Amino acid sequence: MASPLKSRTRRGPIAARLLAADAWFDSSLYETGFKARRFWEAATIFFRRFRVSGWRRGIIELLSEGFTLGAGGIVVMLALALPAFQETAGDWRAQGDFAITFLDRYGNEIGQRGIIQRDSVPVDEMPDQVIKAVLATEDRRFFDHYGIDALGLSRAIFANVRANSVVQGGSSITQQLAKNLFLTNERTLERKVKEAFLALWLEANLSKKEILQLYLDRVYMGGGTFGIEAAADFYFGKSVKDVNLAEAAMLAGLFKAPTKYAPHINLPAARARANVVLSNLVEGGFMSEGQVLQARLHPAEIVDRGEQKSPDYYLDWAFEEVKKIAAKSGQHSLVAHTTFDANIQKAAEESMEFHLRQFGKEYNVTEGAMVVIETNGAVRAIVGGRDYGASQFNRATKALRQSGSSFKPYVYATAMEHGFTPDSVVSGAPISWGAWSPHNYNDGRAGKVTLITAMAKSVNTVPVRLAKNHLGIKPIKAMAEAMGVESPLESHKTMVLGTSGMTVMDQATGYSVFAQNGFVGSRHGVTQLVTRTGEVVYDFAKDAPPPRRVLSEQALKSMNTMLAAVPVMGTARRAALPNIVSAGKTGTTQSYRDAWYVGFTGNYTAAVWLGNDDFTPTNNMTGGSLPAMVWQRLMVYAHQNIDLKPIPGLDHPFVDKEIAAKAEEAEKKNAEQEAADAAAERPPVLSSQTTRALRDITRLFQSAPVLQAPATPETLSAL
Repeated sequence: MASPLKSRTRRGPIAARLLAADAWFDSSLYETGFKARRFWEAATIFFRRFRVSGWRRGIIELLSEGFTLGAGGIVVMLALALPAFQETAGDWRAQGDFAITFLDRYGNEIGQRGIIQRDSVPVDEMPDQVIKAVLATEDRRFFDHYGIDALGLSRAIFANVRANSVVQGGSSITQQLAKNLFLTNERTLERKVKEAFLALWLEANLSKKEILQLYLDRVYMGGGTFGIEAAADFYFGKSVKDVNLAEAAMLAGLFKAPTKYAPHINLPAARARANVVLSNLVEGGFMSEGQVLQARLHPAEIVDRGEQKSPDYYLDWAFEEVKKIAAKSGQHSLVAHTTFDANIQKAAEESMEFHLRQFGKEYNVTEGAMVVIETNGAVRAIVGGRDYGASQFNRATKALRQSGSSFKPYVYATAMEHGFTPDSVVSGAPISWGAWSPHNYNDGRAGKVTLITAMAKSVNTVPVRLAKNHLGIKPIKAMAEAMGVESPLESHKTMVLGTSGMTVMDQATGYSVFAQNGFVGSRHGVTQLVTRTGEVVYDFAKDAPPPRRVLSEQALKSMNTMLAAVPVMGTARRAALPNIVSAGKTGTTQSYRDAWYVGFTGNYTAAVWLGNDDFTPTNNMTGGSLPAMVWQRLMVYAHQNIDLKPIPGLDHPFVDKEIAAKAEEAEKKNAEQEAADAAAERPPVLSSQTTRALRDITRLFQSAPVLQAPATPETLSAL
């Protein structure tokens, strides 16, 4: 056993070291705190020198808040700038390497796209009056600002407010070039923010001369021409190097609205606009009144090009298709044979414009888009908007708009592939899917209905019930994509009722599967690409992959039977063609922002969308109203003097009067049954026996003789 003395001896040094460490920690902590207090006191005394009061304190507070907000603003601006600068990734000049001449289905030239570099005239070689006319009209302070002209913008805002309308634009030439190179004409705040940042980027990366050169080479000038050199050749039959002042003024006047002021379409308007440009030259100090007088007295004369409109929306889409195909061949200067049909294009544009002029104000709708595809997959016409000169944004191929009930055929096609038939009965009663409780149009109620009735009446709860209880979302999405829908579809349950954005081209492609016997993959706009020397580098008939089946024959027949009932007894009666069997589906989105009708016959498929660019609601416009009427007017024209083909799965292309009569009778009985059901739901106020008794009493009162007035004391005394 160890002695206690030795134990204390061993513990002594350890305890001493621990006590020393504790003392050092306490003293260090104390000294640190003491020094910190001294430092804080010294700092406080030092900063008291900068303490201000009174009006100086107010200025300091404002500056402090300004720096704080400025730092936050820089972070926000950086977040907004990043998406804009992503647009500059890649070789953004490469689009000018292509030079494509387009021919229609009959071999007639319909336009060109791309820039032929040898035809681009350098700015230094252009006449002085051309440059001055452009700057005086589009951007007088072009050489004085850095992409965004604050003074010009303020002047434009003041002029527009004073005129209570848009009479002057505030975008600089650099901003317009940024839009032409990287963006679209879509009128959104996001686009304007990107445009501003890209203008600054262009100013930082290009000289003023390069910016002006690109602008004059790429801007749309009407008549299907891009670039001032092409416009000078088209309108005056000469190079821009040879134009006089009157012609230069007319060219400069096209920048604002090339379609409206195109001289081959409206020469008086073009000359009036040129006169405005001449006034701008004088007001901007570029020329004197005496120098422009001769141009005023002798306005420009143009080459007669006829009034044939260039199918610019179609050409833009076909140009993108050509670039995808030509990228593999290595050829950039080509002649493209397309599927374009000028007559159908004209009929489509006429039908759209006719109905928007007639009913646009009534329905509060300003824009529309349409795609027409023949049964062989050939895209015959594209309407991307009402005025290409005002907006080159192609609403048919680029705008994503909710499809509403026009998405339902993809749901029903999936159901048909899962064993359902048009006569399958499904409950149309209210349904909830999680927190989502969709309603039928006008909150209508439906009991058990057949799928063909649900399709014709556009009952919302039926496809939702099919998706929830039988199909699921993934198979429906897969079906839509298999049928040619390229737009990104949401994998959300609300997709069943068309909440995903889709393009008009997607809709026409998807529905064309029903007209093409269940096959997909035949849609095309280019049939051949040929070099300038005649060498064929692409032939759709040989080089395109073969179509593939996506719908079984039974599912196809069921779908076409159901869709053919929509114009007969459903929501698209205004789309019914005289004596021709057609099929289709209407679509209307929330708050009436978008209205669709997509339909087909055995010969053509056409998709129609109507709405507003700024997503404002229309005035209760449904797919069965104006879109169906636009579709019907076009299709009546398209089916004249052609061999009518039956819709696959249906017997013949002509309307069977007996079937139509039966459908009308069935519709009448259905309406009577609905009225009877509604009456049965109302609780009776009086029994039938009481009602008859009251009616008998009423008749007795009406037939009873009139009673004489009773005797009074006055009448008795008179006797």
